[in-house]
Amino acid sequence: MPSFSQLTINEFMDALASKASTPGGGAGAAMGGALAASLVSMVCNLTLGKKGYEGAQDELRQVLMESEGVRCQLVALADMDAMVYDQVMAAYHLPKSDADEKIARAAAIQEALWQAAQVPLQIARACTKVVALARPAAELGNRWAVSDAGVAVRLAESAVHGALLNVTINLQSITDADRAAELTEQMAALTEGLTECRDAVLALVDERIKA
Repeated sequence: MPSFSQLTINEFMDALASKASTPGGGAGAAMGGALAASLVSMVCNLTLGKKGYEGAQDELRQVLMESEGVRCQLVALADMDAMVYDQVMAAYHLPKSDADEKIARAAAIQEALWQAAQVPLQIARACTKVVALARPAAELGNRWAVSDAGVAVRLAESAVHGALLNVTINLQSITDADRAAELTEQMAALTEGLTECRDAVLALVDERIKA
């Protein structure tokens, strides 16, 4: 399959809806986060150069640069998520006819599961950045696009939790206790303060819509 960035929206959705195991939830979360980043960029682009928003120009240029960077990162991570899942499946199909093969297969499976957990962790981390970027977009962006900042933060927060579900499912099969503990700790760190940030953005959106 070509890179997801080369597919039309309908082609990607058809691939996601098919009986193929990839793309799956991790790629879906990544693309959801990319859509959220696109909305942050849109709010910035609808504000830059507009009369009445002169004081926000420098900060929103920076936000735009960051949101576009995260958007590209997330599309690449969608591809990577599919790739590492395929590697897990390949490891499970390794031969196991004797003791040596069984040992090698078990080690390959564990390494593939570890890598498969790392990618959705990166997706979740990137999506938390989008949640944070939605805040200046909501606070400083064009008032007539502020609802789009709200949609962005909702999408991005959901994408964080969706990506972490894909970490969790791989975590269940990782036998190395230290690696499992590391993943659990990183997951907890990514969700710390996430709800508060989302609520702050939505409060700004509501306030500016009603102003």
